[in-house]
Amino acid sequence: MLPEGLLCLLSASLAFAQSRTPLPINKITSLNTQRLPQQPSFAIPVHDTTPLAVSIALCSNASPNPRFFISNISNWDSQDDPGPSNLNGGIEIQLTDGQGNWTGLFPDGGILAVDRNGAGAVAFDVAVSDSEPFHQTLKELPLFGDTTSNQALLYSPSFLSVPPFKPTYPNYTLPAANLSQPELPASSSTPNFTLILSRTDTTKNIPRTGCFLLGPSTQKSGVISSQSVWARGSDWRSQFLMAGLTPATNYTAYVLQDSTKVSGPIYFTTKSAAFTCPLVHSLPFCPSVGYAVPLPSPPNAATYDSTNLPDTISTPLISYLANFTTVLTTFACGRDWYSPIVGCDDCQREYRSWLCSISFPRCGEPSPASPDGFTAVPAPPSATGIAASLAGKGVSSPQQVLSALLPQQTRDPPRNPFFPPPTTPYRQLLPCIEQCYATDRSCPPFLGFRCPSTSFNAGASYGIGYIDSADGDKGQGLTGVAQDRYGNVWCNLI
Repeated sequence: MLPEGLLCLLSASLAFAQSRTPLPINKITSLNTQRLPQQPSFAIPVHDTTPLAVSIALCSNASPNPRFFISNISNWDSQDDPGPSNLNGGIEIQLTDGQGNWTGLFPDGGILAVDRNGAGAVAFDVAVSDSEPFHQTLKELPLFGDTTSNQALLYSPSFLSVPPFKPTYPNYTLPAANLSQPELPASSSTPNFTLILSRTDTTKNIPRTGCFLLGPSTQKSGVISSQSVWARGSDWRSQFLMAGLTPATNYTAYVLQDSTKVSGPIYFTTKSAAFTCPLVHSLPFCPSVGYAVPLPSPPNAATYDSTNLPDTISTPLISYLANFTTVLTTFACGRDWYSPIVGCDDCQREYRSWLCSISFPRCGEPSPASPDGFTAVPAPPSATGIAASLAGKGVSSPQQVLSALLPQQTRDPPRNPFFPPPTTPYRQLLPCIEQCYATDRSCPPFLGFRCPSTSFNAGASYGIGYIDSADGDKGQGLTGVAQDRYGNVWCNLI
């Protein structure tokens, strides 16, 4: 039998060996550098069957920032803390924009050590997860819809794909012209999305973490007029309508998922105070329409949607689509094939997108940094829709791509004849020619659908050469996209 003194010493040693505060799994632990244990380290539990993800997010801004070191050798105090002077078999978790993570196995547990690094009071969150990291930057960005002078329409990243509609022969039935929103699958849940909107001049050099963006240090702008789940094209998203914004102001937007996963930032500028076009959105028969259109202000509402859009606009559009579908189905859809790649369902879907884009002309404004940056009017027959560079306008500056904006006067007939004549001048952002090409490629030849030629007058009604080159090389246009994360929108693509 061991001497009593040795037993006491062994008991004390065992108690000391488990003295580090353990970090729970699948739970966030909120900490502060001024209230750390005397030994500033934490025990990561044993987990040898599947990896654990350890993530960190700074919740306050400081310089310098604390540093974080992790080891998966063991969590016993006989194992020294990893640190800046001696990693002791560990590594440093590098922070980017205020957050970082590391994933690995912990067969004997592990240690997360905090080096204050001379920082003052810095709040931070730590989470250990048995799946993906709690704190991370999502790859997919929020989607910018459009703005008015004091409103913005924004969308979360896609959280679920809308199952493609694929009818089969002999019961080959296409979706109704007056399309309804699909039902969200009962087995799917909508993530908890939160939109954070701030003036861009207040968001420089801040941690891009959920706890910081939700905290009091972030100067938030605007109010959410409405938030809903919307099937936009092939994806389910959360749709946010913001109000109370300032005209001609740069804003930065983030969307948080479950308060810890960060999507963004994206940037945009509200329109000038003189901008008069209202937003149109939430139209089930045109689910991807979500931008400003040249209509009078809606009575007793801030925007147009399916509840207040005039029937004089929606009824002809739905009728056109119904007639097109009738003609399309004179072909033996599903039994005969006019293409090994596409079918009648693809044709109707692309035609709907094209019809909606030309039936709802989009209003726009040139960038505040380039007020003269829009396509000249009237457009010559050979116009490409690509605005000239500033250097081409006789200004000594680097080449700059300008949006396909065409000024519209009150005397000009509206592009959609069912729209009322405009009461004020506006600038129309032309549809991307690729919208027309997608329909042409997807539909059978007997329909006779054709797009205007880029060699003649296509540039008078479409933006040419932005996504694809003017010669049709895919993705080789001046920008490669219709819009980017910085609020630049070159042509309208829905």
